[in-house]
Amino acid sequence: MSKKFNDIYLESIQNPEKFWQEASNDIFWFKKPNKILNKSNPPFYKWFEDGVTNTCYNALDIHIDKGRGGKTSLIYDSPITGNKSKFTYDELKSKVSKFAGALKDQGVNKGDRVIIYMPMIPEAVIAMLACGRIGAIHSVVFGGFASNELASRIDDSKAKLLVTASCGFEPGRTVEYKPLVDEAIKQAKHKINKLILFQRKGHEVKLNSQNEISWDEALTNAKDTDCVEMNSNEFAYILYTSGTTGTPKGIVRDIGGHIVALKWTMKNIYNINEEDIWWSASDIGWIVGHSYIVYAPLFKGCTTVLFEGKPVGTPDAGAFWKIISDYKVKSLFTAPTAFRAIKKEDPEGKFFSKYDLSNFESLFLAGERADPDTIKWAESLLKVPVIDHWWQTETSWAISSNCTGIEMMKTKYGSACKAVPGYDVKIIKSDQTLAKPNEMGDIVVKLPLPPGTFPTLWNADQRYKENYMSNYNGYYQTYDAGHIDDDGYIWIMSRTDDIINVAGHRLSTGAIEEVLSEHQSVAECAVLGIADKLKGQLPIGLVVLKAGVDKSHDDISKECIKMVREKIGPVAAFKIAIVIKRLPKTRSGKILRGTIRKIADNEDYKMPPTIDDPAILDEIKSDLIKNNILKK
Repeated sequence: MSKKFNDIYLESIQNPEKFWQEASNDIFWFKKPNKILNKSNPPFYKWFEDGVTNTCYNALDIHIDKGRGGKTSLIYDSPITGNKSKFTYDELKSKVSKFAGALKDQGVNKGDRVIIYMPMIPEAVIAMLACGRIGAIHSVVFGGFASNELASRIDDSKAKLLVTASCGFEPGRTVEYKPLVDEAIKQAKHKINKLILFQRKGHEVKLNSQNEISWDEALTNAKDTDCVEMNSNEFAYILYTSGTTGTPKGIVRDIGGHIVALKWTMKNIYNINEEDIWWSASDIGWIVGHSYIVYAPLFKGCTTVLFEGKPVGTPDAGAFWKIISDYKVKSLFTAPTAFRAIKKEDPEGKFFSKYDLSNFESLFLAGERADPDTIKWAESLLKVPVIDHWWQTETSWAISSNCTGIEMMKTKYGSACKAVPGYDVKIIKSDQTLAKPNEMGDIVVKLPLPPGTFPTLWNADQRYKENYMSNYNGYYQTYDAGHIDDDGYIWIMSRTDDIINVAGHRLSTGAIEEVLSEHQSVAECAVLGIADKLKGQLPIGLVVLKAGVDKSHDDISKECIKMVREKIGPVAAFKIAIVIKRLPKTRSGKILRGTIRKIADNEDYKMPPTIDDPAILDEIKSDLIKNNILKK
C-alpha cells in the first residue's frame, strides 16, 4: 500500500537528506552526489554539493536515451498569429543542440550570462535549453518590458549576449521589441557583445550594427553541441524581481536541486505522468513559465503546451477550453486572474459547452490568492478538482498545495491546503513567538529550504541574508501573512504589507476581498487600507462587475458594504465600495494594490515596469476623486 501524505510529509521534515537523496535517484547524473546537504554556512545551504549533471540533458537527452525520442515534447499554439506546431523530443533536441552551437560560435561559454527577451514562441524555449546545454546562465526578461528595466538587468547580470525577436503580439496590438532593445542597450553601462534576433514573419526589422545577427544567420554554420558537465551548485538561471531599492533582485537557481525538486513535483503535486499532456498558461518571463512551461514537464518527459494568447480576446472567453479540448490536456495551471477574466466575460459558461473536456482532470491556481467564489464557479463549470496552491519566485515550486499525486485532500475554500513535503511552515507573531492554530502572523519556513529554491541572490549574498533570513532567526521570511488552522491547512490572507491597522485592530485585506467576491455581480475586487487621521487606516473596496450586470452601482456598493459588516463585523469600519471598470495589474495578473494605495494616499509612486496598461492608473485616480477619496 502506498504511503499516505502525512507519512511522506513527516519523512521529509524529520530526515530531509534521506528524502531528497531518494528523489535524486530519479534524475540523470554524470556523477551521483555523496554529499546531500552541506549545512556548514547557514543560511547558504548546499544541496547535492558534489553531484555533476546538466539541465538540458535531464530535459531532453535522458528521454531519448530511454527510447522515447518520438514522443511529443512541446506543442505550440498561437491563436493571435494562427501558427501551430509540435516538436518531438528528438526534434526539440536537434534544434536546441544546433542553437547551443550558435551560441558557442558567438563566444558564449560556460558561466556566461545570456539575456532572453522573447515572446511566447518555441525559439524562446530553445534558447533557454541551449543555454543549459552549454552551461551558460540565462536570464529571461519578459518580452516588451520597459527599456530601463531591461538595461538594469543587462548591467546587473553583465550579460555577454542578448537573444530577442522582432516583436510580440498582444490582442489588438503589436509590441515592437527592437526599439525597446536598442534603447536598453544605449542606456546600459555594461555593453553586450552580440545580439541574436528572431525575425517574425511579416514583421521583419532591419539589423543595424555588426554586433547584430539574425537567428537564421546564427544557425548557418552552427554545429550540434553536446551537454557540458555542470556542478550541482552552479547556476542554471537568474530571474529578476523588482526590488524596493530600485535595484532588481536576481533570484538564482542551482542546477542539481532544481532538476530533482521540479521533477519530483510533477507526479507528487500535479499527478502528471510521462504519457500526459500538461499546460501551464503563463509566460516564460515569470517563474511559472520557467518552472512549469519549460523545465518541470520536460524533466518529467510529458508533453507541455506553449500558448501565445490570453484567456479572453484571443478570440473569445472560450480560448482556454479550446486548447484543453484540442490537445486533450489533463491538467491546467494558471493564475486566478485568468479565471476571473473568463468569469467576467462569460459568467454562464456558454463558451465552455462548445468543447469536449473529457480528458481534463484538474485545475491548479497560483500567483495570487484564489477567492472562494472563483474556485466554486470553476468547480461547478469544470466538474473537476480546483486547487489553490501557494509558492513564490524565490521558491520556484509550491510551498503549500493539495498533493494530488500522493493523496487527494478535501478542499477548504480560501486555503492553499497543507505544506508540501520539504517545507516546514510556521506562523510567527509580531512579538517573535510562534502562533497557535488559527492565530494570524507572518508566514515563515524553517531553514534549510528544500532543493530547487533559491540558494542566494545574484552577486548579493548580504542582501539575501538581510532581506529574507534575518528578521526571524533560522527561518525564511515569505513576506506573506496568514494562519494555519487545526488541521494544518495554510491560509494566505495577504502580503505582509497588506495587513491593515484599523483603530488598533489588525485586519487582512484578503478576508474582506473574500466577502466582496461572494457578491453575485462582482467579477473581481481589491481591498486596500488608506490613511485615516482618526483610525490610522480605513479599508476601501474597488470592485469590477461581471459582464451584463445592469444593477445600479450605488445599490451594488451598498450591498457590498452590508455583506462586509455582516461577515467581518463593524470592527472593519468598511464604508466605501467603489465600482470601477478594471483593476491595474502586472502582466502576470497580480493586482497592483500598493500602487493604488499610494495614489489614494496622495503619495509619490513609481510607474510599475510590469504594469499591463498604464492608462488604468489615471482611471483609478479619476474614480478616487469622484468618490471624494482623493482631492484634485
